[in-house]
Amino acid sequence: MRRRFAVVCAFLVVAAALAPASVAGASGAVATAHEDCSFPVTTTDASGTEVTIEETPERVTTLNPSAAQTMWEIGGKSQVVGRTAFAAYLDGAESRTNISAAGGFGVSVEKVIGTEPDLVLAPNATQADTVSALRDAGLTVYQFELAEDIDDVAAKTTTIGRLTGNCEGAARTNAWMNANVEAARQATADAEEPRVMYPLGGGYVANTNTFISAMVTASGGQNAMSEANYTLAYPQVNDEVILELNPAVLIVTDANRYLLAQEPYASTAAAQNNQTVSVNVNYLNQPAPRSVVYAVRNLTRGFHPDAAASAEFTAKSEVTLETATPTPAETEMATETESATPSGGQPGFGVAAALAALASLALLARRE
Repeated sequence: MRRRFAVVCAFLVVAAALAPASVAGASGAVATAHEDCSFPVTTTDASGTEVTIEETPERVTTLNPSAAQTMWEIGGKSQVVGRTAFAAYLDGAESRTNISAAGGFGVSVEKVIGTEPDLVLAPNATQADTVSALRDAGLTVYQFELAEDIDDVAAKTTTIGRLTGNCEGAARTNAWMNANVEAARQATADAEEPRVMYPLGGGYVANTNTFISAMVTASGGQNAMSEANYTLAYPQVNDEVILELNPAVLIVTDANRYLLAQEPYASTAAAQNNQTVSVNVNYLNQPAPRSVVYAVRNLTRGFHPDAAASAEFTAKSEVTLETATPTPAETEMATETESATPSGGQPGFGVAAALAALASLALLARRE
């Protein structure tokens, strides 16, 4: 397991991006997308770099599995030419270039350049020198901020859709995700919340300021770390604290299941009472829409099987798409922008800066 610490800076949402998906009810959802998903588009990424994409990128390389999963989900699968080793589970991923460095940790700059991408989607934890090397090679790189909750996952999906010309697919995908999260929340609203912990190994656990914890909460659970005084997203906690918190339920995957037989977890109420919930590691560690949907469904069934049985989870095929008509104010603003553009030029879609607070992150290689 490799753990990295990253400083998260700014994240910008494209002004012409999709409107937030709206849930039309527990049994279905309506996705609303703006009519305009044209190019060029200009925005500033988490590194503070202004990124301009002149036309729909035909070749996209993803430096983390969540970006690859998102591209698959929003209809951009055919555009992806490069992906990391931990995205190999995606259908058809074997035909894309594996750009991971030796051992599967980090990426190979040479391999990324070799995919000849029009756009590179990079996670927040990508090393600064890697991003610089790719940009120095003439590649267009967009780096994302850390996803701390489900809204951040939705914002990331919207941004990827806008940058790659898959706006409708992103809107539909977000509506599907949000509908399932809302269904879980409604089904478990009156249920008693079990105290839950997700151990990563080496003493690291998922804290409350993570998208993983947000999924636990949406599924009717309570992160036991809420009773501890830690600020890092994935802090290293000593054995005494874990025993004191004594979670009633442990979340397990193929990557951390061995911990159940080891101290301190073997002495927790969860392990002694065999109270665990199993989730596919790809659908727990990766902040992407499919991960949220599948993880929330599985966690809800594990925490509250009776409530989950009555939950009206939404299939993606049930999501309908509507196209938003620009308001008079939007039309007037677009007209003013167009008139201010020099003859022969096309305005980009600039956005106002949104500052994100500093956050530290300890991650498994598969997370992101």
